[in-house]
Amino acid sequence: MTRTRVKICGITRPDDLDAVLAAGADAVGFVFHPPSPRFVDRRRAAALVKRVPPFVARVGLFVNTEPATVAEVLATVPLDVLQFHGDEDARYCEQFSKTYIKAARVAPGLNLVEFARTFASAQGILLDAYVESYGGAGKTFDWSLVPESLPLPMVLSGGLTADNVGEAIRRVHPWAVDVSSGVESAKGIKDASKIAAFVAAVRSADAR
Repeated sequence: MTRTRVKICGITRPDDLDAVLAAGADAVGFVFHPPSPRFVDRRRAAALVKRVPPFVARVGLFVNTEPATVAEVLATVPLDVLQFHGDEDARYCEQFSKTYIKAARVAPGLNLVEFARTFASAQGILLDAYVESYGGAGKTFDWSLVPESLPLPMVLSGGLTADNVGEAIRRVHPWAVDVSSGVESAKGIKDASKIAAFVAAVRSADAR
C-alpha cells in the first residue's frame, strides 16, 4: 500500500502544533513570509520547533526572501527542508546547502515537466493554485493539468480539505499533500478536529 505523506503548514501556536503531531502528520511547516497571516518570526518558530519530536520534518516556507534573512532564520531555527514559493531560481535555492522544495503556481500553459527539470537539485516540487499573490489562497486548481509522470516527487497543495483530499490522491497520486487553510477555523488558527479529519481522509484514500 502506498502511503501519502502529510504536511500541515502555517503553524503559529503550540496547541496547533500538538494537534498536528497527535494526528500523525509527517511534516510541519512554518511561514517566514511577513505578509502572510501565518507568519512567525524566527524566535517564535524556534520555540515551536523545539516541540517537534524525531522523524517529523520541520519545513520553512519563504517567498523571494533576501538570502541574508534566510541565513538568519537557519541560524536560529533547525529546519530540515526549505520550501520556496516565489520567483527563486535553482541557483538561489541551492545556495543554502539545505534540502529544498520548489513551488509551482499551476496554470494552463505551464510545462510542469520542464519546470521540474529546471529544479533538478530539489527534493521535490509542490503544485499550488495560481493566484495573483503568492500561495494558493486556499484555492484548488485543475488537477487534469498534472502530467502522469514528473521527474521529481510531487507534493499536491491548493485548496485541499478533508472532503476533497481523497479524490485528489486517487486522481493525481502525489507523493505528499500539503494543507494549511483547509484545516483552519480562522487564518493562522488551526482546528484540531479538521486536522484529524484531514489525516484520516488521506489514510482512507491510501487504503483503497
